[in-house]
Amino acid sequence: MNTINKTEKQDVKVNLMVKLAALWGTLMLLYIYADHISLFRTGQIEDMMSGRMGPFTVTQGSLLLASILMIIPAVMVFLSVTLKPKVNRPVNIILGVLYTGVNISNLMGDTWAFYIFFGVVEIVVTLLIVGYAWKWRNPESQPR
Repeated sequence: MNTINKTEKQDVKVNLMVKLAALWGTLMLLYIYADHISLFRTGQIEDMMSGRMGPFTVTQGSLLLASILMIIPAVMVFLSVTLKPKVNRPVNIILGVLYTGVNISNLMGDTWAFYIFFGVVEIVVTLLIVGYAWKWRNPESQPR
């Protein structure tokens, strides 16, 4: 007698929108940890206390820009699973390309191995976002 083992693992197809949300969440965690570990660089705390944020002077404008830069990927975790697929695809492509550029520019001139490693992984994640969204054919048929 053949019995079916109900506890047997099955491949489960993960919705593309959930994959995109997971990638945006991953990107946010990478940003947080890279910035946190950066605080241990010699002189980093002193630079912060003197009003410097990397090469920039800390102003309301620079902090607002940095906030916007971090809020967008955070909100994309939610938007990737709630936007209509027809809108979702181009938004993920555009923002994925934009954040790939941001990540590349963040690496310009940096020599710390950990930061370069984080940056490369961040670039891979944003390129995966672009790739998944790019290959997303017929987004109108995707259930929401």
